[in-house]
Amino acid sequence: MASNAEKESEDVKRSTNEDDEDIVDPWTVVSSSEKGVDYSKLIKRFGSTEIDKELIDRMVKLTGKPPHHFLRRSIFFSHRDMHQILDLVEKKTGFYLYTGRGPSSESMHLGHLIPFIFTKWLQDTFDVPLVIQMTDDEKFLWKDLTIEETNKLAHENAKDIIACGFDKDKTFIFSDVEYISESTEFYKMMCKIQKLVTFNQVKGIFGFTDSDSIGKISFPAIQATPSFSSAFPQIFNGKKDVPCLIPCAIDQDPYFRMTRDVAPRLGLLKPALLHSTFFPALQGAHGKMSASDPNSSIFLTDSDEQIKAKINKYAFSGGKPTEEEHRKHGGDCDTDVSYQYLTFFMEDDDKLADIKSRYSSGKMLTGELKQELITVLAKLVGEHRKRRADVTDNLVNEYMKSRKLKFDY
Repeated sequence: MASNAEKESEDVKRSTNEDDEDIVDPWTVVSSSEKGVDYSKLIKRFGSTEIDKELIDRMVKLTGKPPHHFLRRSIFFSHRDMHQILDLVEKKTGFYLYTGRGPSSESMHLGHLIPFIFTKWLQDTFDVPLVIQMTDDEKFLWKDLTIEETNKLAHENAKDIIACGFDKDKTFIFSDVEYISESTEFYKMMCKIQKLVTFNQVKGIFGFTDSDSIGKISFPAIQATPSFSSAFPQIFNGKKDVPCLIPCAIDQDPYFRMTRDVAPRLGLLKPALLHSTFFPALQGAHGKMSASDPNSSIFLTDSDEQIKAKINKYAFSGGKPTEEEHRKHGGDCDTDVSYQYLTFFMEDDDKLADIKSRYSSGKMLTGELKQELITVLAKLVGEHRKRRADVTDNLVNEYMKSRKLKFDY
């Protein structure tokens, strides 16, 4: 019988070798369907586990708090070892959260916001510390940007992250470019991971070729390192056994399948994961929103007028070609981008259900649906812009200062 480590390794290989219509990796998300990625197939392909009612009910029972609408609507839909994290909660034993951001533009867009909204809910609900990795080194390696530019973008993106409302006393945001040079323990852990992963393995997992730089080839070990508490001695007093939970989009899973494969060989705990679906581009669910295409994205710095113009001009419609046909046959909520966006940002379940019913029956037109979304996003982004404007460079430096965080274990 295969060991757990061997099974993780087999899952990594299987996820990259299957001939699948959807292309999903850390850099590319493409679906051949107007409805987007088939997540049930992706769960099978990646070897993860569906977030089911039993898991959500257990979270509610342990926390005494209602489930986030991202859970209720299967926006976070897949996990690895979340039951083990809840076992710790039951025993009143702590864990920490880890998520990240690759800074490639001055402002984040709505898609980038999804894991941070949910991570904040997890931090508040479970009252745990959080580390946020800014992979400015990764963006230097993959993008046509200088390392000075990506480091500057990391600080700018940190303002958007801080504006989400994370508890400063329990949150450490760090730039790879800055932190790795000052942390001996982080670098030692990174080296240990690098030693255990072969070139053939990363080629199989990430599709690297002989033409890729050695920087790209070695980068996965850097993203894996924050999964282990020993990389943060200033936070955990050198403890190697503090469990880690990683909320992230499903396209980041290859990094952490590799990490989970390595963990037992390091004598360390495997990180647990919670996976989100992709936030679709305005033009439709064939791909995820991209910071490099301003017309596919709504940025957190966009004005109300820009939001309105982008939605009206670019948001893919599930409506019929004419009003007469639409009134007769109704719209398709499965392909309509405005409706899909509302599932992420309209918290009222009853109102969302009413909109779906009216649009599907033809009682609501595409223009009316778009106006509902414009109203919701103008409020969301407007409030975020105000909070971001209050985030000073000094406050960013406070979040990025290497220090002990406040928690009870």
